[in-house]
Amino acid sequence: MVKILVVDDEVDITDTLKILLERRGFEVITANSGKEALEKVKKEKPDVVLLDVMMPDMSGWDVCKKIKEDNETKDIPVIMLTILFGEEERKKSFEVKADAHIEKPIIIDRIIGVINWVLKYKKRIK
Repeated sequence: MVKILVVDDEVDITDTLKILLERRGFEVITANSGKEALEKVKKEKPDVVLLDVMMPDMSGWDVCKKIKEDNETKDIPVIMLTILFGEEERKKSFEVKADAHIEKPIIIDRIIGVINWVLKYKKRIK
């Protein structure tokens, strides 16, 4: 089973994504801050991370950068999920080595399509 870490400071969003993704057969763990996300990435070793950009303690971009700089976690695909849209924001996501950048609002079929694509691309499908 594919394990996904969903990170967003808004509990309603993490709860909604957890329900929607679990209904589609994914195992889902959640975090509501950048610090908690980094701890869970190390402990849980998810197959993919869905990561909000705008969080109060540390931006999702900073979290992604730390994940990608760590030898233990650098191969875990990270999908930025954000209300920020535009070329600069997309560019910033790829500068920190995110594997994909999806703009909110949440469209579950689109998210699942991108999850499947990055897992296939990273050859992490179990």
